[in-house]
Amino acid sequence: MTLLEAIQSRHSVRKYIDKPIDEESASILHNKVKELNKEGNLHIQLVTNEPKAFKGKMAYGTFSGVSNYLAMVGKKADDLSERIGYYGEQLVLLAQTLGLNTCWVGLTYNKVKGAYTVGEGEKLCCMIALGYGNEPGRSLKRKTAQKVSNASNITPKWFNDGVAAALLAPTAVNQQKFRFEYLGPDADNIHRVKAERGFSLIGYTKMDLGIAKLHFEIGAGKENFKWI
Repeated sequence: MTLLEAIQSRHSVRKYIDKPIDEESASILHNKVKELNKEGNLHIQLVTNEPKAFKGKMAYGTFSGVSNYLAMVGKKADDLSERIGYYGEQLVLLAQTLGLNTCWVGLTYNKVKGAYTVGEGEKLCCMIALGYGNEPGRSLKRKTAQKVSNASNITPKWFNDGVAAALLAPTAVNQQKFRFEYLGPDADNIHRVKAERGFSLIGYTKMDLGIAKLHFEIGAGKENFKWI
């Protein structure tokens, strides 16, 4: 499965079966976590066989069977949420290619002492539930490309493809508060794209933008443009 196929096939899943992640997949995820932590200056941690975070009052009625998750931790910074989204979604898509299901989780979980580490000056931004789904998830209604971009029949095909991939990005309560604008080539004939987040009372727009930017890059091809 390619990353674009993973984008197209993935849905958020909240109910999981009681089955440990197989050793090979766990090893692949652990190695990717190490790689992305170094690249993104983060402290993401893969937690396996730990059922307490998604049991009890906070998770009641929303999640079931979750005993594996990613604790999305990093040093406090203005761009931390966007980096968490950008690098966390790489793990989400990798999990999809491994036959695993996932769900970004902002609030409905318990903090479990000893299951992961949040160091001095660090923040636990969210979690990503992970495992073998007991349901396929469902497709959500999406905005049109025109609602989130200046895509048209005169913008490059790669830009339009990037917007289409971004529209499949998971966002908090499916709010899709992001926008992509094609700005044409610069003096060196390098195409430019601007990405912005909108306002939301719900929040999480920085994280959502990071997720959407990764999807855009996969759909458009990073070699075709630069961010400004």
